[in-house]
Amino acid sequence: VPAVQIIEGIAAGCEQAGCALLGGETAEMPGFYQTGEYDLAGFGVGLVERGKIINGKSINDGDKLIGLASSGLHSNGFSLARHLLFKVNDYDLNERVSWSGQTLAETLLTPTRIYVRQILALQAECNIKGLVHITGGGLIDNLPRIMPDGMGVDCYKNSWDVLPVFKFLNELGDVSETEMYRTFNMGLGMVLIVDPAEVEKTIAAAEKTGEKACLIGAVVKRAGKEVKFV
Repeated sequence: VPAVQIIEGIAAGCEQAGCALLGGETAEMPGFYQTGEYDLAGFGVGLVERGKIINGKSINDGDKLIGLASSGLHSNGFSLARHLLFKVNDYDLNERVSWSGQTLAETLLTPTRIYVRQILALQAECNIKGLVHITGGGLIDNLPRIMPDGMGVDCYKNSWDVLPVFKFLNELGDVSETEMYRTFNMGLGMVLIVDPAEVEKTIAAAEKTGEKACLIGAVVKRAGKEVKFV
């Protein structure tokens, strides 16, 4: 992959997030990588005013969860995806799939949505009590991290659109519902927790930023911060 393509991709992500690419370095390790291979790591640094920190401490029983749609796998769950595609089955990544109009490779590598500008706009209009980025671990492992002790989550099944790519992967092998929700984002890239009175306002504000948003669950009193799908 030409270096210019890599930098272009990083620059596009920085532009979406409203941040600056300040620097970096390269290192060659002859004999370590095969032809055409490379390794890339990066990190971001940010500042937030103390009074604007979203830490979940004010989350209460009855608060609602608003989900923002994902664009695809969002860089998570590829170990299971590869197992289902190439161990359980014998797929060609160049094969075009009817439900996306793209090749399988293009569909799986759909760029991760970056929600920074949208969340900043929402924060200016709404009282966001908690924010959960649905990364590795899916909804099951990520939602409890923001919950105060004694609070769990009821997720409303069928309240959001599960993307076709996840239905496709589920059909490839005998994968349990729990494992699907623990491994993949299942169509939700970000979850906001708000007061019940703020639900309609938050959804409208999210849609104004171009996001697809919907009510996907509620906070409930529950030991162990457990997430249940109801």
